[in-house]
Amino acid sequence: MANWATLVQNCVSKKQNKQLTRLYLLTFTTFLCTLFYLLGLWHHSPPSLAAISAATHLAGRRNCPDPISNFLSTISNSTLDFSSTHFSPDPEEGTRAFHAPPCDATLAEYTPCEDVNRSLKFPREDLIYRERHCPVEAEALRCRIPAPFGYRVPLRWPESRDAAWFANVPHKELTVEKKNQNWVRFEGDRFRFPGGGTMFPRGASAYIDDIGKLINLKDGSIRTAIDTGCGVASWGAYLLSRDILAVSFAPRDTHEAQVQFALERGVPALIGVLASIRLPYPSRAFDMAHCSRCLIPWGQNEGIYLTEVDRVLRPGGYWILSGPPINWESHWKGWERTRESLKEEQDTIEKVAKSLCWKKLVQKGDLAIWQKPTNHIHCKITRRVFKNRPFCAAKDPDTAWYTKMETCLTPLPEVNDVSEVSGGELSNWPERLTSVPPRISSGSLNGITVDMFKENSELWKKRVAYYKTLDYQLAERGRYRNLLDMNAYLGGFAAALIDDPVWVMNTVPVEAELNTLGAIYERGLIGTYQNWCEAMSTYPRTYDFIHGDSVFSLYQNRCKMEDILLEMDRILRPQGSVILRDDVDVLLKVKNFADAMQWDSRIADHEKGPHQREKIFVAVKQYWTAPPPQQKST
Repeated sequence: MANWATLVQNCVSKKQNKQLTRLYLLTFTTFLCTLFYLLGLWHHSPPSLAAISAATHLAGRRNCPDPISNFLSTISNSTLDFSSTHFSPDPEEGTRAFHAPPCDATLAEYTPCEDVNRSLKFPREDLIYRERHCPVEAEALRCRIPAPFGYRVPLRWPESRDAAWFANVPHKELTVEKKNQNWVRFEGDRFRFPGGGTMFPRGASAYIDDIGKLINLKDGSIRTAIDTGCGVASWGAYLLSRDILAVSFAPRDTHEAQVQFALERGVPALIGVLASIRLPYPSRAFDMAHCSRCLIPWGQNEGIYLTEVDRVLRPGGYWILSGPPINWESHWKGWERTRESLKEEQDTIEKVAKSLCWKKLVQKGDLAIWQKPTNHIHCKITRRVFKNRPFCAAKDPDTAWYTKMETCLTPLPEVNDVSEVSGGELSNWPERLTSVPPRISSGSLNGITVDMFKENSELWKKRVAYYKTLDYQLAERGRYRNLLDMNAYLGGFAAALIDDPVWVMNTVPVEAELNTLGAIYERGLIGTYQNWCEAMSTYPRTYDFIHGDSVFSLYQNRCKMEDILLEMDRILRPQGSVILRDDVDVLLKVKNFADAMQWDSRIADHEKGPHQREKIFVAVKQYWTAPPPQQKST
């Protein structure tokens, strides 16, 4: 009785009962849910038989078609299709399955566009068979070139100038063939490079000192050089300590791996030959050209080879020749040539040089040096008298990708006075790096202003500083030596690294909107033209680091992304790095392929923050080699 009284008291009390309030709320909520469930069930339920009958009766009264009869008739007169009617679209390019297995170990030194077997199909006349002959689509390899068994990360510069691991370039032929010329020696697990050469038995450094006694190599007026028939590039290697940057080139020929030795030493070099097409450099690129017993027949074919040197030589630049036929009076017996043939060869060279309006500065001992004029005012006057080598007709002198060489003289830009330098005078090094290139200040590069050049230089300083936070190997001084920029534009990436112990091969794609390679050379940097739908003229494992700015956007719809990446993999050293900047959608496709090639990769934010569509792709090529020779790869 007491409990009942207590309950009544609680009900009439004004004090809120929390337990009853919760009960009321739960009951009300349950009622609403049930109500709405029943309403929904009624709304979506099929009609009842009574409703169908009523609808049929009403349709008959109104002379309307019987909906039920029509439905049953449709079912009976049609074949039911139970196959799937939803299909996923084809995956976009870049997301398809991609497989790049290792190539056979015999391809460890494969150079696609200078393949020895393919070259034999082409004429030997004018050395055409040693030029670039790239594989067609059906011949292209879809595998990853292996490093030779035992490959090691190359020695660091400057130690690498004098030594390289034998396992990286396992060829002893030159140690035998050039034994008496001090090119290279084999000692234990490495090669030694004493710095000797055919025409400099006292060493490349002493040889360069001899050149320095004849022309000024110290004031910074000579910064870029080209070495034709470079051997193991000792001349270029010893110029580096004098702040002179040389591009060394030689064909892939019987001197096995000479360019490969140069690259292992950390010296800029490319596979190349003077044959029938222009060298892949712009006009007026080099301050100095050099040939030390390079065996190029300078006087033959109407002097076409020397005419090509003239095209790439800067106004006022020097051509240095040592070896046959220079100083033939002292060497004709050792060269196993007659005096008459050697004298005739030198006379022919002198005649060709004169037809190019060059001036012979000096011949002393085994060295002869000619100088190109700073402009063509006097040269044009002599043409009216002698007419022995006409000027080339209107043709872009900077075009140099599969462009045929000519025997005509490439005209220099016009000047108003005989004291002016055609194309504009360059600052001495190191001021040359930051000075506005004459091609820009003169307006020759349409669309690029002086302010744009300066802004670009500052931009790349910031970008490279950011790169070093993403790639610790790039930040580690001395870890990298050979660098490649796949789309160099104005060379800002290379300029920002000028204080690091590296060199950068600046490539300007032939598909680029502007041909800026000439401006890059006017900064005192080096580079080459390249079509990235084809292989580069270099050996596997050339570069420690590869950089590319918008490369894959540039080559969209031109060639396959995976083919460009496989070429990058070929020329990148094991444990080398790649940094690409491009649109995020492009880089996502790149990453899919990179993962399949066993690169360790990631995509990082733009240096300005995560809201930029342009992102940074960072990757490291894993270390792997061919199996030991006695084992077969699986």
